[in-house]
Amino acid sequence: MTVTPFFDRLRADAAGPWARYVQHPFVLALGDGSLSERKFREFLVQDYLFLIQYARAYVLLAYKLDEPADMRAALTTADALLTGEMPLHVRYCAGWGLDEAQMRAAPAALEMIAYTRYVLELGQAGDALDLMVALAPCIAGYAEIGAMLNEGLCPGNPYTDWIAAYAGPDYNRSVAEAMAMLERLAVSRGGAARYDALLNRFIQATECEAAFWEIGWRAGAKTS
Repeated sequence: MTVTPFFDRLRADAAGPWARYVQHPFVLALGDGSLSERKFREFLVQDYLFLIQYARAYVLLAYKLDEPADMRAALTTADALLTGEMPLHVRYCAGWGLDEAQMRAAPAALEMIAYTRYVLELGQAGDALDLMVALAPCIAGYAEIGAMLNEGLCPGNPYTDWIAAYAGPDYNRSVAEAMAMLERLAVSRGGAARYDALLNRFIQATECEAAFWEIGWRAGAKTS
């Protein structure tokens, strides 16, 4: 008998919130290139602030894990975020007229605060499986969005590089590793018996992801 992967089951049972996340108007406008630069820059600033908290979540995940190999993997991801992805993000943002000092000093949007505090507080109160379930929409969702937008990418889209990063092999390799860890934790931490509560966590994190797009989408709403 074929067993449905734990993530696939969560995604299927959160179909409505998931669709609102991966098919948000911000995402669709990225895909067809119609998104205004002002909206995209606002998103980039908040995404920089988000990456800081995202790295903290992976450090917390390492603390919550039991297996040394998984602990090393979580810390490797945190280090990659801080020493790899964040500098890449800063260099990418420079091309949009944003510098790191400017982004670091920017006020955090309420949606960014709510999302990251939800994930970190859930990680503090729960176990590694709770935290991985809350992280999963971000990890897997961006890969799905990248693949979807890359498939219909038109020449001259100003957001090609951003789309390509999440459709590329390096990002998808990290997603596969994270999803494998989620499957292991679902087995070792009794995911089947806790499914209803974990699904609620997954839905909340997915709704937070959809709300995160709103930060950029509403930017300059009266003029763009």
